[in-house]
Amino acid sequence: MSFTDTPEGFRSGFISFVGRPNTGKSTLTNALVGQKIAITANQPETTRHPIRGLVHRPDAQIVVVDTPGMHRPRTLLGERLNEVVKDTYADMDLIAITIPADEKIGPGDRWILDNVRKVAPKTPILGIVTKVDKVSRDQVAVQLMALHELLGGESEVVPVSAVTGEQRDVLLDVIVKHLPEGPKFYPDDHVTDDDTETRIAELVREAALSGLQDELPHSVAVEVDEILPNEERKGVLDVHVVIYVERPGQKDIIIGKGGRRLGRIIHNALPQISQLLGSKVYLDLRIKVLKNWQSDPKQLGRLGF
Repeated sequence: MSFTDTPEGFRSGFISFVGRPNTGKSTLTNALVGQKIAITANQPETTRHPIRGLVHRPDAQIVVVDTPGMHRPRTLLGERLNEVVKDTYADMDLIAITIPADEKIGPGDRWILDNVRKVAPKTPILGIVTKVDKVSRDQVAVQLMALHELLGGESEVVPVSAVTGEQRDVLLDVIVKHLPEGPKFYPDDHVTDDDTETRIAELVREAALSGLQDELPHSVAVEVDEILPNEERKGVLDVHVVIYVERPGQKDIIIGKGGRRLGRIIHNALPQISQLLGSKVYLDLRIKVLKNWQSDPKQLGRLGF
């Protein structure tokens, strides 16, 4: 059967996870898709572009869209990310607002819900309580009631743990129920529509963000320069990548004392890039200062924002 032929009653559509930064959207995306397509980090605003992941079932094809967290922007980059998020919401069949089980619902969640309803007033909203493995069942029940109260009306709420997989299939059943009948959008072997270079850049950025604090994570951008066969070693690919920061002091932090942090970044990113490319890899990392790129329209455009 080609991916354009679909059985009767087959459902397909797009769902976007929304929520404050660090509510588990990217981890949940990876858990539903069944492999890592979205990077995760402890810093807020890690996701910088919508990532589409595919969930294939006999009765449905779900396109999960992981978006940057909607937030009150502090830079031109932040403003542009919010615009991307709003454009994405307008095209969804279902929007799921994610609330962690271990954090009280607050003004930030209400602000996001208000914005979603302004941009996509007719799109159904599903509530998801994430990270249920972190708290007691009683606390999960309290959070489910609070989320139901926040959403009001007919909105369903589902608890889930992306880490343990608890309620994963229940959540998928609920999502499918809300999708329209329609054809497959992608072949069965598709897991994401991100191109390889984007995925490599994200893996390097994830490794670079590990252990960073304060403002520096927001100042890190990554670009793949080129991927070439190694001239001397058969079966090895040379992957040349540039990490951009905004100030010389940040470059020193990324390199670390005696180049140790840079070595750790290469060590952490290399196996994942090698697996992605299906080849042995030599990873060449360079660090460049691109002064205040987050607020420079020209540099943002060059980096794809």
